[in-house]
Amino acid sequence: MTNIAFCGLGTMGLPMTLNLLRAGHAVTVYNRTAAKCQPAIEAGAQVADSPQAAAAQAEVVMVCVSDTPDVQGVLLGSDGIIHTAAPGTIVIDFSTISPQATREMAATLETKGIKMLDAPLSGGSEGAIKGTLSIMVGGKAEDLAIVQPLLEVVGKTITHIGAIGTGQLTKAINQIMIAGTYWSIAEGLTLGLKAGLDLEQVVQAISGGAAGSWGLTHRSGNMIRNEYPLGFRVQLHRKDLQIALQAAQELGVSLPIAGFVAQMENGLIHRGFGDEDVSAIARLVREQAGLSGEE
Repeated sequence: MTNIAFCGLGTMGLPMTLNLLRAGHAVTVYNRTAAKCQPAIEAGAQVADSPQAAAAQAEVVMVCVSDTPDVQGVLLGSDGIIHTAAPGTIVIDFSTISPQATREMAATLETKGIKMLDAPLSGGSEGAIKGTLSIMVGGKAEDLAIVQPLLEVVGKTITHIGAIGTGQLTKAINQIMIAGTYWSIAEGLTLGLKAGLDLEQVVQAISGGAAGSWGLTHRSGNMIRNEYPLGFRVQLHRKDLQIALQAAQELGVSLPIAGFVAQMENGLIHRGFGDEDVSAIARLVREQAGLSGEE
């Protein structure tokens, strides 16, 4: 049994916490909106009123929050874990944030003897619930080896990419590919809708071939029905694309498709669709084709 502090019980963090509790670990939770901790409390978690209180007895601190400033607050803020975490504590940041900020925070934590891994996730809310997430890890291999059994509780594919920050760069690549994949799926399905094809048959036919993908398997139904229940929010994917576009600018890489999808997501957010699943970009393709309902 490992004493874990888990900060951030949102769409991903809560089911991950529940899986850790089911595996027999002791988990103390903190969330900015305290009411969201209730399911974890009912499953056996302890609750803390600040990150530093959650980390006081922890061997491992896990963080899963929305953006770079949120992670900075949890780790280094006035009530951050840096004030109470013991030397040797390992921080695992599952959030998707700036690679440069990650490296800077890790360096600050290291002055206190606190270790850090950046470990962003892919697999959506389904993967968080099932414990089958893909986890991209940056940091020292020896630190990963210590927490590997914990990561295996919440994830199925755990890959050590390299030094601190490389996990975040890998997640940026993931989000770039999602942008292009989802847009192309939306275009293909919209063509099928306009042609009057049975799209369930179309998806079955192409899923086993070169066009097969996680997005086609798990999100084509949303696009066909024109309904986008939450899996991963448009506004969070837009935030992630900004991280990717910034990294690309620093490295002198052009990302025209990612930039285009980012602009399309801006429009969705402006229209009030920012809290829908990212597959809602299909709304725009359908509208351009004159399809707005469940044709």
